[in-house]
Amino acid sequence: MSQITKTKLTQTQLDAHWMAYTGNRQFKQDPRLIASAEGHYYTDIDGRRIFDGLSGLWTCGLGHSVPSINEAVAKQIKTLDYSPAFQFGHEKSFLLAEKITEFMPAPLNRIFFTGSGSESVDTALKIARAYWRKKGKGTKTKFIGRAKGYHGAGVSGFSVGGIPANRTLYGQGLESYHLPHTQVPGTEFSKGMPEKGKERAEELLNLINMHDASNIAAVIVEPMSGSGGVIVPPVGYLQRLRQICDEHDILLIFDEVITGFGRMGAKTGAEAFGVTPDIITLAKQVTNGAIPMGAVAFKQEIYDTFMETGGADYMLEVPHGYTYSAHPIACAAGLASLEAITQQNLIDRVKEMSPIWEACVHQLKAASPLVTDIRNYGFASGMSIAHIDGEPAKRPFQIAMRMWEKGYYVRYGADTIQLAPPFTTEKSEMDSLINALGDTLKEQH
Repeated sequence: MSQITKTKLTQTQLDAHWMAYTGNRQFKQDPRLIASAEGHYYTDIDGRRIFDGLSGLWTCGLGHSVPSINEAVAKQIKTLDYSPAFQFGHEKSFLLAEKITEFMPAPLNRIFFTGSGSESVDTALKIARAYWRKKGKGTKTKFIGRAKGYHGAGVSGFSVGGIPANRTLYGQGLESYHLPHTQVPGTEFSKGMPEKGKERAEELLNLINMHDASNIAAVIVEPMSGSGGVIVPPVGYLQRLRQICDEHDILLIFDEVITGFGRMGAKTGAEAFGVTPDIITLAKQVTNGAIPMGAVAFKQEIYDTFMETGGADYMLEVPHGYTYSAHPIACAAGLASLEAITQQNLIDRVKEMSPIWEACVHQLKAASPLVTDIRNYGFASGMSIAHIDGEPAKRPFQIAMRMWEKGYYVRYGADTIQLAPPFTTEKSEMDSLINALGDTLKEQH
């Protein structure tokens, strides 16, 4: 492990912070501390440049310290630092809502602001239930998620999520059931969308038969499962889910916290894979990670249902929201982020460069027998790593730590390594990252 030499933090200070999704005991023995970031690189406290192989946490497709975002945030904090989120508004929230709709499938043109992806999922699920009550179908309260799915860290998110390590510690959550994931034998090392696996959508019919559509509010899936290891949907799979939901009067929610705003080489995963859901959850790239923010896009029919049944016009149609909904500084960052994506034609760039990224990452198949699968779409890739007996997460951790020593940040999760370079990454940087990872895999073997 690298030796940290310049931190002035005391052990007491390190211990005071209970870190999120972190092995706190290991980290505090050998902290990995980042001092600054610019472009595609972090700088740690020892002055080492670290290539950002995950765009932050899938957040910073534009790279870091983007001047236009910095300027928008600085100007906004001097003008309006906070505006009450309830009963009063400010102009930028309406401008940003309209801008977001330009990225959404046409029917999804009503935007509700949150503070994070987890809050976006909670909002989507709450409003899905409330929608059915407004429609006189109040028994529709159950949810269906998917194995290996990730939908945030809230109680509702872990309930519909399907990553065991994120669920087992917490006991009973919302009443929800889970589709199988789509990693089926014969799809290993697929490039783009696998040809096999569509049949797994039929399990939704079995769940409907078991629990009855009159009790099911919504199905929630990521178009591409990110935190589960970059699991790309099989050809026709999402279309079949859409068809079954339509036939049984069930809402379809896409969690696009990772896939929204360009990473798939399209405005959304919905656009990339050709399926329009009823609700889309968003976060991360909306502000390029500069300020926490989330959003939920709804079909107008859902919005109209609440407006038409809201009672007197001064009454709350939906008693729901957050202190930081549509925060002025976050809205300023969001407007600058989405404008930069548009002006720089970065969605087209990701689409054009994706075959180059695909070719680079699939070279790792030959690097080591430890690589048991590689999956990719757009500027995202995941690889499965052979298990150490009884410790499936150990080898990915070791690989990620060795990569950090070499000057590369990659994500490890369960038995996978995950990569998501910034949208403006050059081929030379891709080659450098993949060569370093290939060497590291050989070392581990």
